[in-house]
Amino acid sequence: MKKLADSASLKSIKQKAQQYAMAIGVGLIERDNNNNLYNTWVVCMPDGSLQKHRKLHAFEHPVICSGDQYTVFDTPWGIKMGILICWDNNLVENARATALLGADILLAPHQTGGTHSRSPHSMKPIPMALWENRQQDPQALQAAFQGEHGKGWLMRWLPARAHDNGMFIIFSNGVGRDEEEVRTGNAMVIDPYGRIVKESCAIEDDIVVTDIDLTLLPESTGRRWLTGRRPELYQILTTRQGNEQDPISVRFGNKD
Repeated sequence: MKKLADSASLKSIKQKAQQYAMAIGVGLIERDNNNNLYNTWVVCMPDGSLQKHRKLHAFEHPVICSGDQYTVFDTPWGIKMGILICWDNNLVENARATALLGADILLAPHQTGGTHSRSPHSMKPIPMALWENRQQDPQALQAAFQGEHGKGWLMRWLPARAHDNGMFIIFSNGVGRDEEEVRTGNAMVIDPYGRIVKESCAIEDDIVVTDIDLTLLPESTGRRWLTGRRPELYQILTTRQGNEQDPISVRFGNKD
């Protein structure tokens, strides 16, 4: 939990980004100058610079603060990237705001799938026995990862974030045991039409590599829809309704 400038591991990743002329993203717990802690995702750029996003809706622990700004930045490849962390992506306003700020690609690091949701028809835990027995029966675990509490859950909403906003989405996710739950992987790249370009079906650590067609962006459905907006109608989106709650209460319920 160091300040970014003091992180030895981040310095090492910066060197790799420069060495291979890549953008490399990594998640960490950031401590700011006032000793506030954030769930932060940092992108190390080829020129040695850093771009960071603090999760906007942090519920991991009461001491983790929520960020207060969107993150969209230029890249050496002539496109803009944005970042939203995990639950940031579930709230549709965040994806729309990131698109309006010019993002062509949304980096969407997650730790999801197999999560106990309070909503009765949302995702539920993957049996831990499937994970522990993965060497003997990998097919059963893969079926669960691809099922309604893994990829099936993602397909209800993730492609819509790409399609409706005319962006590529690069979705990464944990895989395997995460305390008392099992994360379901399913890393994927989604195009601006909501189609999966490339995905992982692995039940262990994996990397998805693919080319993306940037010519899909200008005439994508979502981009056209953005130009049809009537902002004068949308004041309701920034008007408090009186039932807003902090992220922990929304995610886990009030425990008073």
